[in-house]
Amino acid sequence: MDYLQRTYKFISWKNKLLRSLWNMVYTLFFRPFGTKIFKPWRLFILRIFGAKIHSEAGVYASVKIWAPWNLEMHRNAWLGPHVICYNMDKVILEEDVTVSQYVHLCAASHDINEINNPVTSLITAPIIIKSKAWIGTQAFIGLGVCIGEGAVVGATAAVFKDVESWTVVGGNPAKFIKKREIKS
Repeated sequence: MDYLQRTYKFISWKNKLLRSLWNMVYTLFFRPFGTKIFKPWRLFILRIFGAKIHSEAGVYASVKIWAPWNLEMHRNAWLGPHVICYNMDKVILEEDVTVSQYVHLCAASHDINEINNPVTSLITAPIIIKSKAWIGTQAFIGLGVCIGEGAVVGATAAVFKDVESWTVVGGNPAKFIKKREIKS
């Protein structure tokens, strides 16, 4: 998060209208098409709304995506069942990334240092998940976090700081557990 600058956001009327349209399309043309044969259809719908998704990436029908235009998924990246992708800023999944079921990717928050009204002072920062990383079930990934190449985030972990490459983290807040070693 050190290398990412948090930005204050104002949600424009254009954004609100586009989100309303997306929510209708999501409800009618994305969510109901849950079987594997409809994967290309779901990717097509996301691309219409500006997502940059490789044809070999995958998104389950139960995934809730806030803004498809802020989503980038490379080859063999997957968003598992019931993932919440609250991507008010960019969310980038590089090659061979697995985001397991019920994970919450949250690229926005509020400025708690704003004394007048922290609810209206929205801050955002991108989430980047590097290649070969794996996010375990029900984990929370906060704004501005970079998950390093080959890293594993344990089930139910809460990640608020960058995770180094080829490490395993877990807990709340997530802490280093061990180095990840791949067996040949």
